[in-house]
Amino acid sequence: MSLSRRLVAEGLGTAFLLAIVVGSGIMAERLAGGNAAIALLANAIATGAGLVALILMLGGVSGAHFNPVVSLSEAWQKNLPSAEVLPYITVQILGAFAGVAAAHGMFDDPVFFASEHIRTGIAQWWSEFIATFGLIGVIIGCSRSRPNLTPFAVAAYITAAYWFTSSTSFANPAVTLARAASNSFAGIRPVDAPGFIMAQLLGAAAATWLFGWLYPPGKVAFDKESTTRAD
Repeated sequence: MSLSRRLVAEGLGTAFLLAIVVGSGIMAERLAGGNAAIALLANAIATGAGLVALILMLGGVSGAHFNPVVSLSEAWQKNLPSAEVLPYITVQILGAFAGVAAAHGMFDDPVFFASEHIRTGIAQWWSEFIATFGLIGVIIGCSRSRPNLTPFAVAAYITAAYWFTSSTSFANPAVTLARAASNSFAGIRPVDAPGFIMAQLLGAAAATWLFGWLYPPGKVAFDKESTTRAD
């Protein structure tokens, strides 16, 4: 597949992902009547469902990274040429901001407006480390053992991580930057974004190292028929 097609797929997929995250966040906030738990549940379900659809739709074109740390991890594993990392990350960030703009347009909000949603502190940074560590682990583990299930596993993990992390699991630098431009339920203050991104990078690096060791390239860890360990 040509690089141009893969970049378009990455930009389009990331744009749709942010439209889903931000748009469902705005809708949830408006309909939940101040009930934050209901709003978060709606946001999480929409994000998980959207992720399955987007990965299935575009995974065969670009790999459906939609996330700079996924692209960096894939490059570390030699699955993505190093020369393509910067183009991938660039279109992911541009796509993320386009998705925020699209979501705001659907709800008659300003195209971009800086978030005032405070998300900072050691607990939230640790949450982002854990969320990103788990995401990369799921991707490596599933892609090397049960690749057909990877879209569903990723979506299930992100849906769960919305609830078990205090940060609600951004786990994505492009998402973090773009959500700083949305003063909605899904937003994050621009000043808080660097802490999240640093934690995400560290989590991705730790997971790539560990799960790359647990799942050696070219070896299937489990038999797909019996789920018993293969020799």
